[in-house]
Amino acid sequence: MRARPSLPSPLAGEGAERRWREAGEGSSRKATARSLRSRMTDAERKLWFALKDRRFQNLKFRRQVPVGPYVADFLCFDLRLVVEVDGGQHAESVRNAERDRWFADDGFHTLRFWNNDVLSNLEGVLTIIAEGAATPHPTARLRSPPPSPTGGEGSKEVF
Repeated sequence: MRARPSLPSPLAGEGAERRWREAGEGSSRKATARSLRSRMTDAERKLWFALKDRRFQNLKFRRQVPVGPYVADFLCFDLRLVVEVDGGQHAESVRNAERDRWFADDGFHTLRFWNNDVLSNLEGVLTIIAEGAATPHPTARLRSPPPSPTGGEGSKEVF
């Protein structure tokens, strides 16, 4: 018996809405974050290229990270700094105000940028992020010192 040929995979973007609905209500934030990482906007992609791999001030940023009940666009855990990139549909959003309040109550500092700012003035956006990184939120934990070497710790008495 011959195996049935498989159907070709959908073209880029086809079925995205269906996958998003499936990853929406009732699914874990982890699945939602994974979906958001695969569907980044042009502005998010451009900013991620500047932040990833410790390219920006040697800071470790992660993208589309589940934090509490929300998913942060970009997050530096060491500084407890959240960077959000939004389109025009987020203007004066009550939900964004609630998110910012939740992040602040949990010790995070949030910086918000419009997509067009990232696309047309990336250097200006990075300057503001650098200022936010230089003055971290008061509850941000300090970077831990490097681990001590394993050899030579303690003292040994020689008999």
